[in-house]
Amino acid sequence: MMLAGQQTLLTTLYDISDRKQAEEALHQSQAQLRQQAQELEQRVEQRTAELAATEEKYRKIFEHVAEGIFQTTLTGQYLNANPALAEMYGYDSPEELIASITDIGAQLYVQPRRREELIAFVRQFEFVTVFESEIYRKDGSIIWISENMHAVRDDDGALLHYEGSVRDITDRKSTEDELRRQRLNSERLLLNVLPQAIAERLKRGQKVIADSFTEATVLFADLVGFTELSTTISPTELVELLNSVFSKFDQLADHHRLEKIKTIGDAYMAVAGLPLPRADHVRAIADIAIDMQHEITKINVPDGRSLSLRIGIHTGPVVAGVIGIRRFTYDLWGDTVNVASRMESQGEPERIQVTEAVYNRLKNGYNFEQRGLVTIKGKGDMTTYWLLGKKG
Repeated sequence: MMLAGQQTLLTTLYDISDRKQAEEALHQSQAQLRQQAQELEQRVEQRTAELAATEEKYRKIFEHVAEGIFQTTLTGQYLNANPALAEMYGYDSPEELIASITDIGAQLYVQPRRREELIAFVRQFEFVTVFESEIYRKDGSIIWISENMHAVRDDDGALLHYEGSVRDITDRKSTEDELRRQRLNSERLLLNVLPQAIAERLKRGQKVIADSFTEATVLFADLVGFTELSTTISPTELVELLNSVFSKFDQLADHHRLEKIKTIGDAYMAVAGLPLPRADHVRAIADIAIDMQHEITKINVPDGRSLSLRIGIHTGPVVAGVIGIRRFTYDLWGDTVNVASRMESQGEPERIQVTEAVYNRLKNGYNFEQRGLVTIKGKGDMTTYWLLGKKG
């Protein structure tokens, strides 16, 4: 360019500092983004590895845990089951279990509607533990199981499926059943030697049982001539005969709601009015005495002879209690017991001897014959009566 006759160079200068600064900032931002991307990728890879490790850990637990683990649909089909559950139910694999059981409630549980009860509890409480049921295995055999189950919901609270675990408790149930049977047997044996009310007190831990009763009626019955008879029949026949007689008397005692106290050789002792008091205790003993005299005539004796009974009755106060440590015995003591025993021992075959106290309580409803004065050891002369039967 010519300026004033001279060749001149014209240049234009621009300030690009801002652009350069912007470019530098962009480069720095891009570098930071690349670094952040790399760090994010590393974290994702690390998280993925951790997740995979966790999944592997739970997969091993799922496959090798001793308890059965399951997921089921809301309508009763298995979504997942571990090998332990399949084995517990008798299937070769979880796949076979899932394919075979298409209606858990109908196919698995022995008790109808049992699964419905389980689901109702889960829906009410969200989580149920120790839910015990009987279930059918693949081969049709029955086992006991204990289930824990909870509901699985989405973020909105909608119910997706159920998850839970199962334990086989068949052995425990068998042990409990055996213990229950043994306990019932022990209780039955206890009731064979003790009145139920007394047995209940012992079971509650009461150490000493001793009661005083102002009114009770005591009966003694003896098989007349049994000692002589025992020399003419075999030991087996002797025991069978006694068992036949006393078993019949036990049935009569149950019928009249009396308490058998004991047998002493060929003698039988019973009482009314204890351990639970009753107003008709004298009448109850009179009725069983009449029945015993009637039933003894029906007993067959091996050598063909007939049996006869001698019965004595007295009423009054007694003391009753349990004695013994290893072998419990419920027994009675007092003057009433002694007098009743004397009424029997000083009576006559095929007759029922009673004291004046018994006569006075029963004379309006029963027939009696006055025997007269009888000398009773320790008591002196006593007026006694023969009980003949009920009036009418």
